[in-house]
Amino acid sequence: MGSGARPPLQKSRAILDIAPPATYTVFVIFMREGRPCPCGVRGVRRMNPLVFQSDFGYADGAVCAMYGVAEKVCPGLRVFDLTHDIPQYNIWEASYRLIQTIEYWPAGSVFVSVVDPGVGSTRRSVAALTRTGQYVITPDNGTLTHIQRFCGIEAAREIDERLNRLPDSGESYTFHGRDVYAYTGARLAGGVIGFEGIGPAVAPQSLVQLPVVEATKQGEAVSGTIDVLDVRFGSLWTNIGRELFVSLGISHGSRVEATISNDTRTLYKNIMVYAKSFADVHVGEPLLYINSLNCVALAINQGSFARAYNIGTGISWRISLRRAPRIVYE
Repeated sequence: MGSGARPPLQKSRAILDIAPPATYTVFVIFMREGRPCPCGVRGVRRMNPLVFQSDFGYADGAVCAMYGVAEKVCPGLRVFDLTHDIPQYNIWEASYRLIQTIEYWPAGSVFVSVVDPGVGSTRRSVAALTRTGQYVITPDNGTLTHIQRFCGIEAAREIDERLNRLPDSGESYTFHGRDVYAYTGARLAGGVIGFEGIGPAVAPQSLVQLPVVEATKQGEAVSGTIDVLDVRFGSLWTNIGRELFVSLGISHGSRVEATISNDTRTLYKNIMVYAKSFADVHVGEPLLYINSLNCVALAINQGSFARAYNIGTGISWRISLRRAPRIVYE
């Protein structure tokens, strides 16, 4: 074979027979060009998706810098965005957005969540393995609350920054999203390190948890909290599960009385239809429905419930639901 000839493809077939399908293209390209495999890893490794979430927005270069780190760590790594529009410093919403999406991604996917008001402090940086096989890399500040409660955490590790930190970034203490989390996430997703290579094991029960108010049933009413908004449309998503709600004996088409209050006053009390979808009510009318997380939600058809009544989210925002009382006109 001449010095300029490419090695024949058939020499790779034995390895192709055992490699996961997602690695075929990457393996063939690099082997035929006579170059090492991506990320500097010897042999064939599967590259898993890397998913970013933050409160950075897109007004500056922060998100782009995280993408750049991932590309340098592992060229060709698939990187996706969950959202970068988490309200600044809102750890609760970061936690909720993770549980809203993570179980729809395949095992091995790596999520990096950076909502970090304590950056540069003594708070830990951790990686968690969920019981459904995904990884989350994040500050240990409560971001894993909903994952722990509804998905479960199989194992956790504290990130060892001596091994898992962007080279030459040691004097920077305010951008761990780039220097620690994106870097470590890309190394894990690209197969440069395994989960054990992140750092020492920590007990999952030691991870910081945000306070939570459980949904309850008392007599003929159920109550809970308004956890989060369906942001673009202003719908209210509660923590009242469908099974708890239907235990009131309410069926689609029935009317429900909803009362919403915060720590100081009642902001809303009205009657609405329990509907299957928005099309069941007229434009501008309120409705109660079951959202994509199998929990009760309130909305205005083609309007914003949150904006119309100035409703917020979190454990201080309470909602109570009961079957609407019958009104008898004499």
